[in-house]
Amino acid sequence: MTPLQLLALICVLAVVRVAISIKPEKVPVAATPMVADGVIEPAPSARTIIREYLDAFIVAGLVALLLITFVVRTFFIPSGSMEPTLQIHDVLLVNEFEYRFSKPHHGDIVVFPPPIPTTNDFIKRTIGIPGDKFRIHNGTVYINDVAQDENYIAQKPAYELEIKQYGISVDGVPLTPDTSNIPPKSMWQAPDRIPEGFYFMMGDNRNNSEDSHMWGFSQTGGTFANGPRKGAKAGFTGHAFLLFWPLNRIRILH
Repeated sequence: MTPLQLLALICVLAVVRVAISIKPEKVPVAATPMVADGVIEPAPSARTIIREYLDAFIVAGLVALLLITFVVRTFFIPSGSMEPTLQIHDVLLVNEFEYRFSKPHHGDIVVFPPPIPTTNDFIKRTIGIPGDKFRIHNGTVYINDVAQDENYIAQKPAYELEIKQYGISVDGVPLTPDTSNIPPKSMWQAPDRIPEGFYFMMGDNRNNSEDSHMWGFSQTGGTFANGPRKGAKAGFTGHAFLLFWPLNRIRILH
């Protein structure tokens, strides 16, 4: 359920609650009395019981709305781009609060709006962060000239990639600013290092993932510097920290 759908449900329950309170209540003549502390009291009516349940549901709904809007939300895995770590139909909990005060780290599994037109957020792993030298050679990722041991991927990437000359080159062909989020030269601190505010994201299913090797960098905030969504709001939705469905796959994500 989305926050908007939950808000609509809360509004419906609130309207029903108000309607029940406004309408005069007929006290049944044969109401069964209740004894409390020696005092005989009339049994609560069906309307009173319904009001109590509605109050509880409305409060619970407001708490849930607060949580999924500002703190945590669920995310459904729609594709195989993160296999084998995440499978299609897995359901995750995403911490929406963390990146309000910190930035993604190497290895974080992140939910974010990509710099290309889409109806849904993407979920990828943070591989390169600002200031990193980054390249992929013979199927191995090198960060700051150090080969990475990535035992979580489905297979090694079948392409060569390097960040150089203020851009991303894949198999010797630079990604272009009109199709990819490649910031202008003025936003780079060095021609061969990821600029401040930009991140290189990859799926664990490296050769079946629409990620930074195709559409460039993601961003922590502001607006996309280039690409099809240039000028649109950028940022990170949150850090995926728990796989909680199906039950036989429950685990903390690293």
